[in-house]
Amino acid sequence: MRPSEAFDSNRQLAAGKRTIALPMANNPESPLDLLWKEYSLVFKDFDDLTLARWLAQTLSQLEEKAWRLSHPLLGAYRLASQAGQERHIWLKRLANPPQAYAESPCCRSPMLPLLTRDVKDAGLICQHCNDTLVPFDEIPAEARPELETWANDYSVVHAVAHWDDRQRKAAGDYDHAYETAAKDAEKLLCRAGEKLAVKLLEFYPAVVWEDQDECLEVRPEDVRF
Repeated sequence: MRPSEAFDSNRQLAAGKRTIALPMANNPESPLDLLWKEYSLVFKDFDDLTLARWLAQTLSQLEEKAWRLSHPLLGAYRLASQAGQERHIWLKRLANPPQAYAESPCCRSPMLPLLTRDVKDAGLICQHCNDTLVPFDEIPAEARPELETWANDYSVVHAVAHWDDRQRKAAGDYDHAYETAAKDAEKLLCRAGEKLAVKLLEFYPAVVWEDQDECLEVRPEDVRF
């Protein structure tokens, strides 16, 4: 972890529902975003039928597994699905998704849920349109209690990144509190990937889980089972 000052600007962002988009920086003209735009060009060159088949075939590879949001295959799929959304690929029914994937109520794409720390407020997020795919109270009852406990624990840890000046002063050594919170976040994210997302596979054909926390500077490589 780098010193907490590197993320002072992130701590000023309001907590709450986030838009889960491609794993890019926030500035659309940043070098990272420009690189992802370059990556996406390969899918823009696909004709509609080729893109539909690629998406369907990749979904079959994702099936029955819990995937890190940062996984390269997920990154490629998200770029392709973004192109697909712009061209309404799934609505054209050019290729059949694997049978296990039901239709999403939000955008009629195959259901591919994302588990984030905001699950209590935002539910499970659609990987195709970034809207709520499954509201929290519609997640199967067997999975909700553990998800709720985890989300409550995570909100306490994540809040450290957004403490105001009064809270920072009261902590005494804020950098130490920040570093401790980051380590706790790593453990909670591990739990999400190792247990919670796997349990959700009982109800969904594939599950994606968020494996980083930008505000606490937890990177995917920090989250190890």
